[in-house]
Amino acid sequence: MESIQTEREDKFDVDADFQLPTLASLVPTGGALVSSETDLSSEYFDTAGHDLLRRGITVRRRTGDSDNGWHAKVPAEKARTEIRLPLGSGAHNAVPDELNDVLRGAVMGAELAAVATLTTRRTIHTVSDADGAVVAEIADDEVSVVLIGGATGPRWREVEVELGPAGSESFLKKAGKVLRAAGARPSAHPSKLDRALSVVRQEPAEPGVALLADYLDDQAQAIVAGDVYLRRGLDPIHSTRVAIRRYRSTLRVFGSLFEDEPAAQLEAELSWYASILGEVRDRQVQRARFAAALRELPPELVLGPVASRIENDLLAEQIRYREAAMTELDGERYRALLTTLSEWSRGLPIDGEVTDRVLVKLARKAGKKAIDRTKSAVRGTDDEALHRARKASKRARYAAELVAPVVDKKVSKANIKHYKTIQEVLGEHQDAVIAAEILRTLGARAGTTAGENGFTFGLLFERECRAAEVARDEASRLEF
Repeated sequence: MESIQTEREDKFDVDADFQLPTLASLVPTGGALVSSETDLSSEYFDTAGHDLLRRGITVRRRTGDSDNGWHAKVPAEKARTEIRLPLGSGAHNAVPDELNDVLRGAVMGAELAAVATLTTRRTIHTVSDADGAVVAEIADDEVSVVLIGGATGPRWREVEVELGPAGSESFLKKAGKVLRAAGARPSAHPSKLDRALSVVRQEPAEPGVALLADYLDDQAQAIVAGDVYLRRGLDPIHSTRVAIRRYRSTLRVFGSLFEDEPAAQLEAELSWYASILGEVRDRQVQRARFAAALRELPPELVLGPVASRIENDLLAEQIRYREAAMTELDGERYRALLTTLSEWSRGLPIDGEVTDRVLVKLARKAGKKAIDRTKSAVRGTDDEALHRARKASKRARYAAELVAPVVDKKVSKANIKHYKTIQEVLGEHQDAVIAAEILRTLGARAGTTAGENGFTFGLLFERECRAAEVARDEASRLEF
């Protein structure tokens, strides 16, 4: 039977002679620290082109401890989700059908086969609180690798801090501080498999291209992770759409660096997929918005089955659009999109010189465009102009994120915060404009239906109109 859990951990590279510091300071008052040792064997599976690894996904068959079984780790915001199946799943050592099914979009029809076997001598230090709940496990690992075909891979030592049910982000920060003080370094690799296969990886790109490629690849990872979650019946639509926006914004802001035709085609296909998911997301957002608004109205002003009208109509639309999105996941157009994203991850269609300086220049240009558009829009009365200014601010923010590693830290942080503020203020305006139009439609429908009344919808409509006016006023007072 499949089980699912969220995993939050920090990894550290250490030298072979690293001395693990005392961990007593990490134990909560009344808690305990227990140590044990075990030997683990993990056989990793991927496509011949390492498509899963490129997307931040790992599939392994582990033996050696209580964590035996099939594990598929899929990236998620600030954490990873792990899908687990028992060892008996699947035929012999073949990846179980359940995992193959949810990974269809990630592998695009390619076969999953063993790519490496990692053997780990693990010393585990378990930190528990006063109630006996696990706060974290600190694993000191000595790893050796055998690659497919029998070739010997690298050997290394690393330390992992994985939060337990009683763990917190503050514990991770404290543990990281203790380990770094002893000489540990934040890991240069997202997973053991990534480090194991580093010996067969292509040479890294030039710094400017690498900065651009890494940012786009992060978004592609989130899009493919969203595919996996959708196939499991979960709701990654918001995070997937954010990744698509970041990818599209990069294609727009840094468009002069790419070959025109491939970039235009990819941008169009990402826009198509975003619109499909957007139909679902819009209903989710508006349902929550209207429910909150209704709770703030005095009961005597809620005439008729307003809540059920809103919920039933919007939920029905949301379900219909989600079903349409799920159908597209196995369609030719969507598969072609994932194929293109994979091709871009293997090598960007660059046209011209890409340096850190060029990237920063284009990011600044995007920022100036966002400010100019916002200044112009707040002086007028055109809702669409404000919407365009909002989109320009998003592009400026994402561009600032991309170049953050090569820009002064304080300047970068200030720019990102500034563009995000503009985006949020104008976003509230756009949400209110859309909400008002939906309420007008729902109110007209209720007003012509026996047993219903359009009065409350009119109140909510007026509320959204005022919200739009307040947002516009707030935008006019932003500092540029």
